[in-house]
Amino acid sequence: MTKSPSEQWELRLYVAGMTTTAKRAVANIKSICEAHLAGQYTLDVVDLVEHPALAEGDQILAVPTLVRQLPLPLRKIIGDLSHTEKVLVGLDLRGPQ
Repeated sequence: MTKSPSEQWELRLYVAGMTTTAKRAVANIKSICEAHLAGQYTLDVVDLVEHPALAEGDQILAVPTLVRQLPLPLRKIIGDLSHTEKVLVGLDLRGPQ
């Protein structure tokens, strides 16, 4: 997929408390988004400790989980998002190498 200059990306990162892994995932996805989607994305961080009912809507079974809600199709990536290339491929920002 090639991103168009005006395309808006909606991302939601599910975490369970602000653990070390959750903080790392937040920092990693913010860094990736600023490098590849600057000005074209929204990122919501959902803490399932505070809002456990929200896990059901996106069928979250593990945390941290990143959900790309837009552009469609919906995609999910589980983990601390430290492998930038895997995240880019998972978000469909870059094809497999």
